[in-house]
Amino acid sequence: MSCGEPHETDCSEILDHLYEFLDREMPDTECTKFETHFEECSPCLEKYGLEQAVKKLVKRCCGHDDVPGDLRSKVMGRIELIRSGEAVPEHDVTASPATRRES
Repeated sequence: MSCGEPHETDCSEILDHLYEFLDREMPDTECTKFETHFEECSPCLEKYGLEQAVKKLVKRCCGHDDVPGDLRSKVMGRIELIRSGEAVPEHDVTASPATRRES
């Protein structure tokens, strides 16, 4: 997706990290790059608006469910492994040891 115009930050980079921007999981300097890009690129701005609307809908419909702390920790650990480029285990690291043995 691109408007065909050159940008300081490529559209593919913006779209690859869109959810990090939506969730404010990036430094302010990176957020500024995204905001600047959205001012210049209407297709990316449209995609951002769509994803923002989906996120709000999910929060409204499912936002009241509490996530167990241990599950959140395991999922965040898996995300960090993926982001760091480390090898991700083949088995499900979010499953309890008893569940893994049954598989």
